[in-house]
Amino acid sequence: MKPAHAVLASAARRRVVLPAFVGGLLLTGADAALADTATVPAADATNAASGATPTATCSAKRPVVLFNRWQEDWSVLANPCVPREPLDALKYMPFGGIPSSYLSLGVNLRERMETNNARLFGIGKAQSDTYLIQRVEVHADARVGEHWQFFAQLEDARAWAKDSVTPVDKNPLDLEQAFVTYTGALGGGIVKFRVGRQEMAFDLQRFISVRDGPNVRQAFDAVWADYEYQKWRFIAYATQPVQYRDATAFDDVSNRDLTFSGVRFERQSVGPGDLSGYWSRYNRTNAQFLDARGPERRDVWDMRYTGTHGRFDWDVEGMLQTGTVGNNTIGAWAIGSIAGYKLDLPWSPRIGLQIDAASGDRHPHDGRVETFNPLFPNGYYFTLASYTGYSNLIHVKPSITLKPTANLALLGALGFQWRETTGDAVYQQGSQVVPGTAGKGSLWTGMYVQLRADWTIAANLIGSIEAVHFQVGNTVREAGGHNADYAGVELKYGW
Repeated sequence: MKPAHAVLASAARRRVVLPAFVGGLLLTGADAALADTATVPAADATNAASGATPTATCSAKRPVVLFNRWQEDWSVLANPCVPREPLDALKYMPFGGIPSSYLSLGVNLRERMETNNARLFGIGKAQSDTYLIQRVEVHADARVGEHWQFFAQLEDARAWAKDSVTPVDKNPLDLEQAFVTYTGALGGGIVKFRVGRQEMAFDLQRFISVRDGPNVRQAFDAVWADYEYQKWRFIAYATQPVQYRDATAFDDVSNRDLTFSGVRFERQSVGPGDLSGYWSRYNRTNAQFLDARGPERRDVWDMRYTGTHGRFDWDVEGMLQTGTVGNNTIGAWAIGSIAGYKLDLPWSPRIGLQIDAASGDRHPHDGRVETFNPLFPNGYYFTLASYTGYSNLIHVKPSITLKPTANLALLGALGFQWRETTGDAVYQQGSQVVPGTAGKGSLWTGMYVQLRADWTIAANLIGSIEAVHFQVGNTVREAGGHNADYAGVELKYGW
């Protein structure tokens, strides 16, 4: 295993230098985030000095950096009472003479150092690996009046000193998102129509996600329409996932061998929670499973219920998959659930329990494919270590989360894993088959310990540390695998 200083030295030899403007924004933004945001208007400052009562209170609030940057609305900076920070002239550049027409610029920066001593549990050529991954995103968001939005985002993702670089690790400068949105009133509700390259995610991102865990996020070239009316929301989408290439800049293309389209509904306040569901068609021209290969036509039926009641919270989702792979029929399923209870104690402990299961192929060569296809899963739904995939799985994970301060969260968890059937293999993230496990051994896969800390250092700066130790069962050990350890340190900044 290469030590951390060797990785950094290797990166330096390769002349790894962040763009100067990104570094400047990082330093300036961090200073601004640490500054006092409760700025008092000049008139109120004068009143305060003389002992008079302030004439007015500013109720407008500055926007916060969101996971989806295109959802931010910086038109609030048109209000002169909102506290100003450095570079606000680039966050809100009005045009056309109306406050709702403006251009806003922004940057995301993520740096993560990882070490993994046993990819695929050390089977085959897998070796210990320590490396640095970096993702820089720059976007421009133009709003034209109340109805139109034009959004473009560039991404540059790099992996330094990584032994095995995959399409989710590296993507030199390319177009991450570029779409136009129309928003308007219709029949007492709101209709939105979005066309172009865009990211999409459903619910907890178990199966449809932006893949934020790895270095390269997943986007779709898509047409998206939704209608919101009172407590209802209806969505329709037709997409081709983006196929990522790392040879040159701006070489990503639509994946013409894969389409994903469907319809979805959402309903708020169904009992103590919210209900949602969708049907989608997943088409792939050349699918490969352990028991079948050929064109894949998969119908996806999903239902989810989530909510809170007092100190109790829950999220339960189930998915059924039907269709064909070549001449074989599909019959697969999965369930996912997370529930928790917050105790009225110091550090606000939350006791959690996660239970997941997904089908595997029980009888090879029977003309039926039962291996669950996790579609576009979230890389950190289980852990960042990627030792656990959402196929042929039974997973039970008790956890406890503590909040020593408002800006610090600590997580400790134990994960227990089995296969749903010994007829199929053990899978890791990305539907990777652990070699030598299909049709062999027992149901027991192993168990892991996960420790994680998330610290909000400043308003737009977050640090995280995660460590995972996976203790393999006899099935993996007899296939040539051994226990695995992962550790990652991450910094994320948004401006």
